[in-house]
Amino acid sequence: MSEDLYQGSQKRNFMGHPAGIYICFLTEMWERFSYYGMRALLILYLTKYHLFGAEKASMIYGAFVGLVYMMPIIGGYLSDRYLGSRKAVTYGAILLVLGHGLMAFHGSAAYMDGGVVVRDELYLKVFFLALALIITGVGFLKANITTIVGALYGPKDPRRDSGFTIFYLGLNFGAFVSMLIVGYVGETYGWNYGFSIAGIGMFCGLLVFLWGQKLLDGHAEPRNPALLKEKAIWGINKENAIYLGGIVMVITSWLLMQYQELVGMLLGFSGFFMIGIIVLYGFIKCSKVERERLMVVCFLIVVQAVFWALFEQQGASLTLLADQQFDKNLFGWQVKASQVQTMNTLFVVLLAPLMAWLWVALGKRNMEPSTPVKFGLSLIIIGAGYIIFSYGMGLDDSTSKNFLWLVFLYLSLSLAELFLSPVGLSIVTKMSMPKIVGMVMGTWFLFMAVGNYLAGIISSLAGGAEHGETSAQLDVAATMDIYTFVGTVSIGVGIFIFLMTPLLKKAMHGVH
Repeated sequence: MSEDLYQGSQKRNFMGHPAGIYICFLTEMWERFSYYGMRALLILYLTKYHLFGAEKASMIYGAFVGLVYMMPIIGGYLSDRYLGSRKAVTYGAILLVLGHGLMAFHGSAAYMDGGVVVRDELYLKVFFLALALIITGVGFLKANITTIVGALYGPKDPRRDSGFTIFYLGLNFGAFVSMLIVGYVGETYGWNYGFSIAGIGMFCGLLVFLWGQKLLDGHAEPRNPALLKEKAIWGINKENAIYLGGIVMVITSWLLMQYQELVGMLLGFSGFFMIGIIVLYGFIKCSKVERERLMVVCFLIVVQAVFWALFEQQGASLTLLADQQFDKNLFGWQVKASQVQTMNTLFVVLLAPLMAWLWVALGKRNMEPSTPVKFGLSLIIIGAGYIIFSYGMGLDDSTSKNFLWLVFLYLSLSLAELFLSPVGLSIVTKMSMPKIVGMVMGTWFLFMAVGNYLAGIISSLAGGAEHGETSAQLDVAATMDIYTFVGTVSIGVGIFIFLMTPLLKKAMHGVH
């Protein structure tokens, strides 16, 4: 086996993979436990506790999940340039513990007084602060924990895609358990109890990462430790200045969460600005091969936004549909609306090992589809899922819809996810220059943010204005029309990727 093949971690191996992958697995598992548990409750909490209408709640949701995936561009840059992934992940985890902890404290529930909603405005400020801490914490943790996974494997290591699938399995396992527990406790016993459990999960993730850092074999350290000790401002060294900058990011996020419309403009501008920076870097600093690979990465980064706009309906309009339109009695057990989202993670946990085996088996026979083909298939699968779901809902005129339609849609979402997300994470680390891999990974998450914000807009259109600004009731017919339209767009983009595949493969220069 050549040295070029294994440029990653060679010191410790466990079950055929670097031991550090399991620390990343557990850290991300607990981080996603906290995030997805909170996310499962969020839109229900906004509509039932604070009495926001479906349209406004969807915009708050879209702004939140959009900012959650925007902040890694900053966290990725600071990690690449100064902190290193280990310090960035640790700082992010601390902010997340604080944010999830603050979610457990809330004021009085909103109520109607003469047709006007009366809300606890002070607590709403605290609530937005909790979301801001979570947003910034994810910014420091999310891109950098993924970068560590990439660093544990050499660029041509055949275990690489399998390793990312293992990592992705941990992510989804944490999300699955969380939505079962946090969703049930939050809806049954009180929102604050559900949010508290999510916070405890994040604290466990912080402890695991602090304990297991030695197993990363030095792959997550600062590039230039001496640089962190240099003075920055007011006599503070650069490392502490970055931590103070994190507090500024929290304050900025807190303000943006209260003006959701600004988030969309910020995301759109930031997304294409960062693509421009990467393209410029490719022309100034890279060889022809490196530059063309970066162009392919940029293309895949942009088109994935379509996938996330459809995928993230889970926490928005699909949760409201599950709450309002479906018979959720399964074998005598009444499923909570927030728990319906566990179907995605359940399907991913079941299918991920099969997909990991499939890619390796096909690769040995030189039959594995290229990354662009996988992206195209993902968009076609998820688009077709929404179109068939909408058609089925139109056939079912009962007041309590058949739960199997939701099962089918979630299966489609999960299969499409496995064709795109872990494969995309792998290709970004594989085809990016080491000096900017964190920034490129951050841009991947930034366009996830664009897709997530678009998901909020799609969901808000489903909420509509006809039911009133304080009503959480969805317009089902309008929702199905919207689903059919966005599903058709997704299929169209998938076909376009197929047509572009020969050109993209040529520009990848042998990277599969």
